[in-house]
Amino acid sequence: MSILIRPLQDSDRPDWQRLWTGYLHFYGATVSDTVYDTTFTRLLGDDPQDFSGLIAMVDGRAMGLTHYLFHRHCWKIENVCYLQDLFVDPQARGTGLGRALIQAVYARADAAGSPQVYWLTQEFNAAARQLYDRVAKVSPFIRYNRDLGS
Repeated sequence: MSILIRPLQDSDRPDWQRLWTGYLHFYGATVSDTVYDTTFTRLLGDDPQDFSGLIAMVDGRAMGLTHYLFHRHCWKIENVCYLQDLFVDPQARGTGLGRALIQAVYARADAAGSPQVYWLTQEFNAAARQLYDRVAKVSPFIRYNRDLGS
């Protein structure tokens, strides 16, 4: 199995959309076509405030993705890295691809001098959490969201 993890390119749009749709579906989410278009454009942009994207190619086929962002932190001088989305096609799960994607983000954080990479997952995401427990430490923080609907 040949794995290549590289930055997203314009030509990756169909594969990226298929993978990101799988990620959104896992979390029971949908987004409009405008969000797909805007997100992909931002992922390819050069604004340091925008997310960056990596795609994982396995034997020439897109099988995983990750989106990450560097941002300021009030407790550190250096930017920290937030890994927002991580998805591996179900056909490639258990092959080490998820770990390879996380390590690719770690490498970019190290190159940028970022002392921290963090992410969120849902409590029920047991399969992913088995991997996360091996590559990072779970935090005691609890997340709150403002409900704009009420």
